[in-house]
Amino acid sequence: MIKNFLLAFIPIFVAVDAIGVLPIFVSFTEGLKRKEKSKIILESMITAICLAVSFIFLGKAVFRFLGITISDFMIAGGLILFCIAIIDTLNPEQKRRIHGKELGAVPLGTPLIVGPAVLTTSLIIISEQGVGATLLSVIINVLLAGIMFSGSDILLKLLGDGGTKALSKVANLLLAAIAVKIVRKGIFLLLLQM
Repeated sequence: MIKNFLLAFIPIFVAVDAIGVLPIFVSFTEGLKRKEKSKIILESMITAICLAVSFIFLGKAVFRFLGITISDFMIAGGLILFCIAIIDTLNPEQKRRIHGKELGAVPLGTPLIVGPAVLTTSLIIISEQGVGATLLSVIINVLLAGIMFSGSDILLKLLGDGGTKALSKVANLLLAAIAVKIVRKGIFLLLLQM
């Protein structure tokens, strides 16, 4: 069970990329009071967990309804993950400034914490590591993101701007490698089905 959890946790940790989202969170919440930041963090975590858990349980049913196989989704998901990794690597300075009550749910909860990368990775990991390990790893990763956001001032001082950018680049490289692996497995499964 611990091995399954770790094999589910690592790709989801990379897909969530809380360290990479941290500078975006800081820019969104710049000038807000601690209480306002805490409310936004809580909203983003609730949104992210609800979306991920719903997708984990309903994703397979949607596949059956649409006639999509796991191999189809693995190839499509891997390509999307690869594109996300490339875009994030080539365009790290995404300046987004949003005001209002929806900041916690959108864009922080989704698509920044739980977006296409996490949803795709979760569905694929379910077939490899099981629902329990996948759910636990998603929830723990979202909680870790919330903890990082709560301590954002301390973390940014420790890492510095350069350190945060470097870690985000490494995470994007790992995400690209995981995407290639997913596409490779999807093609292999597709060939086996023929």
